[in-house]
Amino acid sequence: MAAAESDREVPSALCSEFLDFSAKDTALKWLQMSDLSKEVYQHLARYVPKIYCLGPNLNPQSEDLLAQLLLQAPLEWYLCGEDPSTGLAKLEQNNQPSQLCGHVFKVGEPTYSCRECAADPTCVLCMQCFLGSVHKEHRYRMTTSGGGGFCDCGDTEAWKKGPYCQKHEPNISDASQEDPLAHLSADMIGRAYNVFSIVLKYAVDMLTWEKEDELPLGLEPPERGDTYYCMLFNDEVHTYEQVIYTLQKAVNCTQKEAVSFATTVDRDGRKSVRYGDFQFCEQAKSVIVRNTSRQSKPLRVQVMHSSVVAHQCFALKALAWLGHIIGYSDALRRILCQVGLQNAPEGENTSLVDTLMLCDSKMWKGARNVYHQLFMSSLLMDLKYKKLFAIQFAKNYERLQSDYVKDDHDREYSITDLSVQMFTVPSLARMLITEENLMTTIIRTFVDHLRHRDLQGRFQFERYTAQQAFKFRRVQSLIGDLKYVLISRPTDWTDKLREKFLEGLDTFLELLKCMQGMDPVVRQVGQHIEMEPEWEAAFTLQMKLTHIISMMQEWCATDEKVLIEAYRKCLMALTHCHSGFTDGEQPITLSMCGHSVDTIRYCVSQEKVSIHLPVSRLLAGLHVLLSKTEVAYRFPEQLPLSELSPPMLIEHPLRCLVLCAQVHAGMWRRNGFSLVNQIYYYHNVKCRVEMFDKDLIMLQAGASMMDPNHFLMIVLSRFELYHIFSSADCRKRYNRESANKDVVQQNNTLIEEMLHLVMMVVGERFTPGIGQVQPSEEIEREIIHQLCIRPMAHSELVKALPENENKETGMETVIDSVASFKKPGVTGRGLYELRPECAKQFNLYFYHYSRADQSKAEEAQRKLKRQNGEDSALPPPVLPPFCPLFASLVNLLQCDVLLGMLGAVLQWAVEPSGGHWSESMLQRVLHLIGMALLEEQQQLESSSEDNDVTFNFTLKISRPGEAPSNTPSILALLETLQNAPHLEVHKDMIRWILRTVASIKTMRERTTTSPVTDSGGQSQEETLRDKDKAERKRKAEMARLRREKIMAQMSEMQRHFINENKELFQQSLEELEASTSTSLEHSPTSPDAALVCLGPRRTRLNEKRQVVTCILCQEEQEVRADGRAMVLAAFVQRSTVMSKNRRRPPHDPENYDPLFMHPDLSFGTHTGSCGHIMHSHCWQRYFEAVQAKEQRRQQRLRVHTSYDVENGEFLCPLCECLSNTVIPLLPLAKAPSSCEQPGLGQWLKTIGQQVKALHSAHKKLKPTSAGAVDDADRMEECAPPEGFTPDQIPKNPYSSTIKEMLTTFGTATYKVGLKVHPNEEDPRVPIMCWGSCAYTIQSIERLLVDEEKPLFGSLPCRQDDCLRSLTRFGSACWTVSSLPSVQAHFIRLLAVLVPDPQVESSHCILEVDMFHLLVSLVLSYPSVHCQDSSGLSVDGAQLHLFHLVTVAHIVQILLTSVPAEMTMEQESGGGDEEEEEGICHLYSLLGTHLGSTLREVGSGWHLWRCVKAGILPYLRGAALFFHHLNGVPTPPELHALGPGQWEQLCAYLCLPSNLLQLYHSHRDLLDPLLEGWCSHPYVREYLQAGGPLISFPRESNRLIDLPDDYSALINQASSFTCPKSGGDKSRAPTLCLVCGTMLCSQSYCCQTELESEDVGACTAHTFSCGAGVGIFLRVRESQVLFLAGKTKGCFYAPPYLDDYGETDQGLRRGNPLHLCRERYRKIQKLWRQHSITEEIGHAQEANQTLVGIDWQHL
Repeated sequence: MAAAESDREVPSALCSEFLDFSAKDTALKWLQMSDLSKEVYQHLARYVPKIYCLGPNLNPQSEDLLAQLLLQAPLEWYLCGEDPSTGLAKLEQNNQPSQLCGHVFKVGEPTYSCRECAADPTCVLCMQCFLGSVHKEHRYRMTTSGGGGFCDCGDTEAWKKGPYCQKHEPNISDASQEDPLAHLSADMIGRAYNVFSIVLKYAVDMLTWEKEDELPLGLEPPERGDTYYCMLFNDEVHTYEQVIYTLQKAVNCTQKEAVSFATTVDRDGRKSVRYGDFQFCEQAKSVIVRNTSRQSKPLRVQVMHSSVVAHQCFALKALAWLGHIIGYSDALRRILCQVGLQNAPEGENTSLVDTLMLCDSKMWKGARNVYHQLFMSSLLMDLKYKKLFAIQFAKNYERLQSDYVKDDHDREYSITDLSVQMFTVPSLARMLITEENLMTTIIRTFVDHLRHRDLQGRFQFERYTAQQAFKFRRVQSLIGDLKYVLISRPTDWTDKLREKFLEGLDTFLELLKCMQGMDPVVRQVGQHIEMEPEWEAAFTLQMKLTHIISMMQEWCATDEKVLIEAYRKCLMALTHCHSGFTDGEQPITLSMCGHSVDTIRYCVSQEKVSIHLPVSRLLAGLHVLLSKTEVAYRFPEQLPLSELSPPMLIEHPLRCLVLCAQVHAGMWRRNGFSLVNQIYYYHNVKCRVEMFDKDLIMLQAGASMMDPNHFLMIVLSRFELYHIFSSADCRKRYNRESANKDVVQQNNTLIEEMLHLVMMVVGERFTPGIGQVQPSEEIEREIIHQLCIRPMAHSELVKALPENENKETGMETVIDSVASFKKPGVTGRGLYELRPECAKQFNLYFYHYSRADQSKAEEAQRKLKRQNGEDSALPPPVLPPFCPLFASLVNLLQCDVLLGMLGAVLQWAVEPSGGHWSESMLQRVLHLIGMALLEEQQQLESSSEDNDVTFNFTLKISRPGEAPSNTPSILALLETLQNAPHLEVHKDMIRWILRTVASIKTMRERTTTSPVTDSGGQSQEETLRDKDKAERKRKAEMARLRREKIMAQMSEMQRHFINENKELFQQSLEELEASTSTSLEHSPTSPDAALVCLGPRRTRLNEKRQVVTCILCQEEQEVRADGRAMVLAAFVQRSTVMSKNRRRPPHDPENYDPLFMHPDLSFGTHTGSCGHIMHSHCWQRYFEAVQAKEQRRQQRLRVHTSYDVENGEFLCPLCECLSNTVIPLLPLAKAPSSCEQPGLGQWLKTIGQQVKALHSAHKKLKPTSAGAVDDADRMEECAPPEGFTPDQIPKNPYSSTIKEMLTTFGTATYKVGLKVHPNEEDPRVPIMCWGSCAYTIQSIERLLVDEEKPLFGSLPCRQDDCLRSLTRFGSACWTVSSLPSVQAHFIRLLAVLVPDPQVESSHCILEVDMFHLLVSLVLSYPSVHCQDSSGLSVDGAQLHLFHLVTVAHIVQILLTSVPAEMTMEQESGGGDEEEEEGICHLYSLLGTHLGSTLREVGSGWHLWRCVKAGILPYLRGAALFFHHLNGVPTPPELHALGPGQWEQLCAYLCLPSNLLQLYHSHRDLLDPLLEGWCSHPYVREYLQAGGPLISFPRESNRLIDLPDDYSALINQASSFTCPKSGGDKSRAPTLCLVCGTMLCSQSYCCQTELESEDVGACTAHTFSCGAGVGIFLRVRESQVLFLAGKTKGCFYAPPYLDDYGETDQGLRRGNPLHLCRERYRKIQKLWRQHSITEEIGHAQEANQTLVGIDWQHL
């Protein structure tokens, strides 16, 4: 703000003027004035330019303050007539609180809609109202708001029940709706009226002001300066990048400033980018215009006088002030509405509200937002004025929409977006239809905008320009408005409503007529189509209109008069469409099977055909309604049914279905993909309700009014199959012709499709109105058929069902009756499985199956039948009866033409001559026969005695043909086919048919003759059935024998093979034993000796030679110190998983000394491995190949890889696991079996002497200055102890390749851990390796505790191998570093425990993590030991070091981790007396050293418990470490969780189980050390500061706790504002799951610079919080984001599931989500195992699109 302040050196005169100003006096003066508006204008003219816009940087704080003081205060005084603070409070007190909530949603705020009670999906509640309402127990939908709408709580029209939450429940007392103005005094009303009209007029004038250099009358400032602003306006054409680039050039600002300018312009719609005189600003304007006008229209820039900008700023403030004031009282709100809607004297449409609306598209975003907010809080909150506003809105509708279409801002910034607030209110919508003819207006406006037509007046979307396509997208919002108007159906119709609705329907039919037959296609023959025609626009239109068409039909269904009239109008429209089409088509006569029919000649494969027939389809829908509402039977005389010409009705839908059949048959291949896509959408669930389904209904309607034979002949003719079936000898089809193979294939497919069509026309009766069914049965059937394919998740089912206009499928009401739900596990999702009793409703030829679905379903159902031991026939299901209007359809099944066709196909199947028929054709024929038989059976069952059954299919199929040809009957053909060898598959079905025929015959006989023959018929049926059973049994038995025989043969062969290759198997078994490192076979010599893993008494084994296989060359190799190196692929990464202090500032990598790890483990280096082994030379070759490939890739500029080769990353060649280095495998170091070893005292003395000797040896190496020589000489006097030779260089035991690999892994760990360039000479290399070893062991030990697994035996072998290699590598890595530097490390490490005068500033014991210290000491000691030949063994040293560190750790725990005592009874009996006594003694000793800083503790039991708990992780880590270092097998007790672990662990580690014996047995040695530790100056400081001490045992870090209900998170995120761009809403709020910080992701505002690269907030956060690895939850998307480094990331399934066991990424479905603890635990486990990077690697390898995302910008 500093710069801003300096601009505001306000002249003192002005200051005094401001100080002397009195709002009260001004207001009193105004009260005396007659011409108030002039006075107020003068006041504004004087003060506004003095407050606003005085410099380049606007300063909102001081501006708002002054504006409040000088401008708003007098207005408030005037309004209240007293001090505003009391006046406004009084108003608020008297105000009846509104029942409407009216809370306006912020972007990203959660909104709730009840799926059971909401009038439509736009009725929403805010979170507060929702939680207090009845709906939270219902099925609700949760979404995030795009901002702008408001909460509908309290609006009775929005909810079917439960309109109020507890807060807005109306009081019974104020039931009489009185006028809110009654509470105000008359002069208050007058004053309010005056103020509001002046202020509103002023604001409207200023916001719609178009002159840049002068002001409206009365506002000219007294003195006018020459200051201008160059104002940049937002548009939706230019990108951020273009604007930023242009601004940098135009006003030479930095990138950062340009970004902030661009962000503000995008948010507020305008921003001044330059301030100065006119010339200065004009110059910037010309640069901007010049730079942005190349591709598109230039950015809008204006040079505006500062006083104009000032008044516009205040105008926005004034509108906000009005909104604030009316919040105090409903009465004021009403006055403001009145002022706004009052027409000016000029006449219609001149009110202030109209002016604002009509200038909407000229205003900038910020101004629009402010006045829309005001409208919402005033006009839309007052029910009386909402109505008046709606009328004005409807009057101006056409103009507003045209402005919107021309404007380029998004809809949410347009006034037209308010339509949803008015049109969805049912009473308002009806009123607008009747009074303002709204429906017609909307449709007409829509049609007017689509001007492109062809000669027939149909829409033409050929080659849209980008401009037109953009316009088309915007025009679609009109359809949305129409949908709002129609969404609630009227219950009571008035004549006026009927008239206006039908008028609207007329306009709508005009629209549909323009669509009827648009985008026609003609079959390409010869060559492929050159340009794919534009088809998407037409389908977009169709999809948008789908719901409208459905809703129109629903409106019609609610009133008989409307329905009849609508049917008439629609029929006229269709006739009108047809009259233009039938010209020039020749009439022909078809005859077949003794019937003939007149039709026209038309070939789908040669003429134009269109898939768009909305008029026919609307008529089909209305026709069904006639039947459903029974209008057809009650008022037949009012319907034009006699005028119908059925052939005309079916013509176009039939052509459409034939087109689909021909496309399936491959006849339209040359028409390219556009046609394939059209056919796909025609059947797709989004369109089919108003496309495919209605075409089928139209065929059913036509067929029900025609002779079935005629209908079928027309169908044959359109399918171009008539010539095949009409010839006399069609049964001997094609025997002579050897026709073209393609044509035969096509004809076969066409015959299949045609038979399928007949099935659908007869069998699809589940639409209410066609069959006698309920709507729910239709949905049930859809679900059953979906679940017959496979069990499905809820979301899949919803996608497969058509949605209505309320986005509901109606599935929830029926799903439980047909399916059972199975809950998901940790992965996967919940599935619905079909209930077994529903399987009998399965219809193989269900009309909504695609080809793929059908074959999957068939397979699944046959498999199911076989499992249940039934025969595998899939007979047609029993169907419901037709409604009377469609009843005649069943006759299709028994008409002569169909029987002729069935007979022909069966005949072809009997004599299979060449490929002229297909099995699926036969299958369809059998299905049709089955359908007819079931129909007959149903009729027989339901018929009473006397009335005679008209359906006698069995009779017709048993009749052979007429005299000359004497063709066999259908029944005879079936019996022949039953035994045909080539039809094995269909046997079961044929048997089923014959059985059904037999049972029908018996039924018929029973009705005609006496019931004696009954048993005969049945027995015949039974014998058939028994024969069947016997046959099936025989087959099963044969199959079983065959299986057993094969199994016997196989096991014999196996035995034979093993006997022959005996030695091979023997060898592999031996190896298997050798490789199990933890097997106890090689247990110590005396079986009952305990296993000890360190010290002179440690258990010694001769380790078997370790032989491993290289995964690259498959050769075996023994691991030997002098052999070729073998390596493990490994991944080293920085980690903060165990960090107890994420606030620690990052160290400077060049000078940081990592020797001591602080106990807060603020960051460590973790090594993991996938456990795959290679030769070092094989790996080097492999890695060189990867590098070469990467270089080639960079030249070819393909996508990134998922690994970064420049950083040494590669994928393991076997498992593709991300790796960045390799660890060499090393054998156990051969330790000489030790003779008697010195005790601790002797050893400390020896080591002390050796250290001194080393000091002097190191001094010699350094060039010293002359002055210091005599000191050094004096030091020299102590000779090195016997057998210790500090200048001897030891021999390196390792082969050259192993040395090379030791260096490779060491440098990699150093490079990654310190984030520096590799340098193998750096003395810090071994330190980093020891640290990584310690950190990895600690993290694995914590992981085992968290997962409650035993210490040994539960790790996967890849982690076991990794730990073994890491520890052995640690003990060998000193051999490739400079010896003096490693020895110096050892000296400094030891100095922490044993004071050493020559080491400056050693660390105090509270600053050192003891386990890291132990590992570093043990692993660096060999560098000293290698120069010692006195017989001291490494084992002794390990033990003494371990004991020293353990005592230090006990002291550390006593100093930091003893909490105040709990008054709990002692749990132990008396077993631990000795320990308790010892610990009390030690504690009091520490007390004497430290004085009062240590708190008093009474019971030793308490102390001992703290120590035991605190030291356990350290002991467990030490056991893992020494087990792998020394290769000692582990005791079986540590392989299980159970009691006695402590004693076992202590014994294994060669410790007494009472740890205090360590101290008491060496008190004389340890006391001085203790004193030294306690007297370190830092210890006191740490303890007194009471700072955050790390207490032991360290708690395992967990991911943050997430709320159970997801909406709590959304709410939290919606109130989160971007930390950088002052209170702006964040677009993608993202939660860090490690530390709980909310970040503003994916936006320019929060980008920061990291290592000279711009990165987004999340990436920057990963480096401060997770050492480069991050786990985030993107709240608006409900997905988890994993990031690693700058280039890697992936999305992961969130831990939130809905009630159906599914995640909802992107929150598209809106089902309530709840936390699934198991899944969250899984994410936490990935994090604790350090597997995030690996997970990302696998995800990126599996999905290449993830690689291309710029993760660093998130």
